[in-house]
Amino acid sequence: MKAFGVQVAGTGSYAPARILSNADLERMVETSDEWITTRTGIRERHIAAPDEATSDMATQAGRRALEAAGMTAADLDLIIVPTLTPDHPFPNTACYVQKKLGVPRIPCFGMEAACSGFLYALEIGASLVRTGAHRNVLIAAAEKLSAFTDYSDRNTCVLFGDGAGAVVLRPVPAGEDRFMASAIGAEGAHTDLLHIPAGGSAQPITHERLDQGLHFIKMEGREVFKLAVPAMVDAATAVLTEAGISSEQVRWLIPHQANTRIIDAVGKRLGLGEDRVYVNIARYGNTSAASIPLALDEVVRKGLVQRGEYVLMVAFGGGLTWGATLIRW
Repeated sequence: MKAFGVQVAGTGSYAPARILSNADLERMVETSDEWITTRTGIRERHIAAPDEATSDMATQAGRRALEAAGMTAADLDLIIVPTLTPDHPFPNTACYVQKKLGVPRIPCFGMEAACSGFLYALEIGASLVRTGAHRNVLIAAAEKLSAFTDYSDRNTCVLFGDGAGAVVLRPVPAGEDRFMASAIGAEGAHTDLLHIPAGGSAQPITHERLDQGLHFIKMEGREVFKLAVPAMVDAATAVLTEAGISSEQVRWLIPHQANTRIIDAVGKRLGLGEDRVYVNIARYGNTSAASIPLALDEVVRKGLVQRGEYVLMVAFGGGLTWGATLIRW
């Protein structure tokens, strides 16, 4: 039995100042603006400064989410940072965010489920609030993918950008729960389709591996596409069914911003028109775990969602992982 319901109390986001446009990439690799936009929908992406870490971006987004919630960092009792680009292998990046927010002693942990990381963290955070184990939880997803992107590889360097998105969760009476349903999953048989080969215990960094570029993101794009669409649709359908909500009742589908072809395919299979699928990939590219909370913050700050409307979030990423969450705003 639920002790409490859960509500998103505030949202925030952050994007670095530097913009890398398709025109810039034309001068770096053999590509063109037309090739990039027709295949991905991306026109530009934000790139973090050399001295700007993932924790810096997470902290900025977190502060904005706290401000929107009418809270201060002192009100928090848990910080979760989903990211695949941590500041360091350890300590976890959430501890750096804690230090920068100036809120000592509360538990903090980072987690990694690639592009599905935010939805994994939402399920964890909401579950902890629901049981009463924690009250005010900051989830600050952030990525500095530019640090792991090979800018000589035209197939991947056009895709990724940096940024952060955050939410603050708080308890509400059980009868006022705003989290309707969620589903997460993974299929480890496909770990080789989207990964960074070197840098962990399986392949520690060596000069040879650096020379081979094994510390950069590697992706089998076509194979990922084939698996992403059905997994996202199945997860979205599962949460709608669990909540007893039809797709016609969904005001916004906020998908992971990986590729407009994937987004379009998912929207069509769920029966949602373009006016109900939020897309901002043209301005940010793929920001992995940060993409959904960044988009959610835009929807909220633009006044595009009203209280009581349903928001369906769905993601797919390396692992291969996937997830979907349905909330009532």
